[in-house]
Amino acid sequence: MNTNLSPIWSLHAELSLVAVLLVIFLADLFRRPEGNSRWFRVLACVLMAVQIGLDLTPDTRELFGGMYVNTPFTSVVKSILSAGTLLVFLQCGEWMGRKDTRHRQGEFYVLTLSTLLGMFFMVSSGHFLMFYIGLETASIPAACLVALDKYRHQGYEAGAKFILSSMFSSALLLYGLSLIYGTCGTLYFADVPSLLEGNALQAFALVLFIAGMGFKMSLVPFHLWTADVYQGAPTGVAAYLSVISKGAAAVALAIVLRFVFPFMEGQWTLVVAVLSVVSITVANLMAILQTDLKRFMAFSSISQAGYIVLGVLAGTAQGMASLAYYIAVYVVANVAVFAVISTVEQHSGGLTGRDAYNGLYRTNPRLALVMTLALFSLGGIPPFAGFFSKFFIFAAAFEEGWWLVVFLALLNTIISLYYYLLVVKAMYIVEPEGGQCVVSPFRCSPGVRVCLLLCVAGICLLGLCSGLYDGLTHWAGLLPFGAVAGL
Repeated sequence: MNTNLSPIWSLHAELSLVAVLLVIFLADLFRRPEGNSRWFRVLACVLMAVQIGLDLTPDTRELFGGMYVNTPFTSVVKSILSAGTLLVFLQCGEWMGRKDTRHRQGEFYVLTLSTLLGMFFMVSSGHFLMFYIGLETASIPAACLVALDKYRHQGYEAGAKFILSSMFSSALLLYGLSLIYGTCGTLYFADVPSLLEGNALQAFALVLFIAGMGFKMSLVPFHLWTADVYQGAPTGVAAYLSVISKGAAAVALAIVLRFVFPFMEGQWTLVVAVLSVVSITVANLMAILQTDLKRFMAFSSISQAGYIVLGVLAGTAQGMASLAYYIAVYVVANVAVFAVISTVEQHSGGLTGRDAYNGLYRTNPRLALVMTLALFSLGGIPPFAGFFSKFFIFAAAFEEGWWLVVFLALLNTIISLYYYLLVVKAMYIVEPEGGQCVVSPFRCSPGVRVCLLLCVAGICLLGLCSGLYDGLTHWAGLLPFGAVAGL
């Protein structure tokens, strides 16, 4: 009997995450809801930090007959997603510490880690069945997270819209997978490319797959649920959906399109290019009209998703590396913005309108500075990390001949600068009504301060430290570009 369990170590990211999930579940089971729960929040953050440390051992291994495939590149992506989740946990400390939400801390952490586990399996899939299981494992708990504040009208409305949209997109995607199986006779990523003929059924299956993933990434025209869900969901949950969910979906989409449908590249690259440009343009124009910052950031995230999929078009190691690098930079910048929104919301009676930020620099200059740095990074202003992430992803797409798409994306960057600067203008230039700022001076909780400090460090240093991008390029170069095989 073979008792060699060393191959199972390739699941170290998933196994360590399951261990964290179980410890938090048991701790929540035996803790007293009415007691001091600060230790519980600290426990969740410490365990996530340990999990990230245990995951820093990238290797290449196949398990379960090739259904699960781990590579150094996917290992690094999982570390980025775990780090983003830790930042979300840190920023949610004040919200979780409220009397009306304190008893739901366990549910929040368990549901969040369950979605992260599904994303891990999704990005390491070598089989469409494993891919779909990971996708649903990520989607169903996310619907529960959106509706966590179920007694708020907007909360359960957002939950209903999210689950209905997820059901519809999953049905489209599953129908597409059934057509792939019907025409190829297999769902293994390694076997499908050699069996593709580019016939009408396979082309239709590809369209359905892209449409299903378009819903998950909120690409236009599959974006209509996003603003309502972000506005109705708790701010921490909206932050998680905007960065972690989109990041995992983008990497999974890039892997499937590049390594499962390489011979149908001429059919899907044009579709992805159009989706990218339309998503960036429509989201930018809609963001200008928003006065609620959660809806504002919803359209910002749609625009950022359009930039992210530019990395899919390149189809090279540079393209995959720039995609992962963009996600890492986007995580720290977007979480910083949502952390400020959440903190202001907790100290202003739930206000999320842009008017509440008029004169914020007077009462809370540090928060105003963090918000400014994060918005500058999202807009791609040098020398912040967002400039380098956009430069790398534009360069990767331009090098492969997508110069018109890059040009249109650059024009849209100017539009995005305008609406990001509207928030900066509100904080530093617009005078509050009556001369009295809506948000009084306050001190952030320790968890929020740590989160903002880490985010600012990422915004300022990720663009200057070339080691991350060089490492991503090296690990992406190990992927089988040009080979008729899966991962």
